[in-house]
Order: sequence, then structure tokens, then C-alpha cells
Amino acid sequence: MQSENPVIADFVKLMNSAVGTFAGMTREARESGRERIREALGGLDFVSREEFEATKAMAAKAREETEALKARLEALEAKLQG
Repeated sequence: MQSENPVIADFVKLMNSAVGTFAGMTREARESGRERIREALGGLDFVSREEFEATKAMAAKAREETEALKARLEALEAKLQG
């Protein structure tokens, strides 16, 4: 049921416009904030999870090889002294 009063109808139109404008401003502010965060984080050097896991696996393998070489060297030194 619509009002016959033009003042009320104009007020409702004004409020609808204000709500639409406010919603648009909110979306714009949110997008602007996201863009600023992307720009700020874009300058930082991040690695992906895959790169991190690959590097972690390489470090573990290198550590194992180092331990094996250390044990082999100790065995050879013991053999030379014995």
C-alpha cells in the first residue's frame, strides 16, 4: 500500500537513495582497503607453501647426508688411529 502523500513519497525516495549511496560508499571503501593491503603486501617477499615444503625437504636431506658423511669420517679416522 503506497502513500498518497507526496512528501512521504519523496522522503522514502530520498532514504532509498541515501541507503544506496551509503552501500556504494561501503563497497568502494572495502575495495579501496583491499587494494591498499594488496599493494602493501605486494612489496614483501613471500614464498608459497610448495616452495617452503620443497626447501624444508632439501634441508632435511642435506642434514641426513651430513650426518652420514660425519659418521663415515669418524669411522675412517678411527680406522687410521686403530
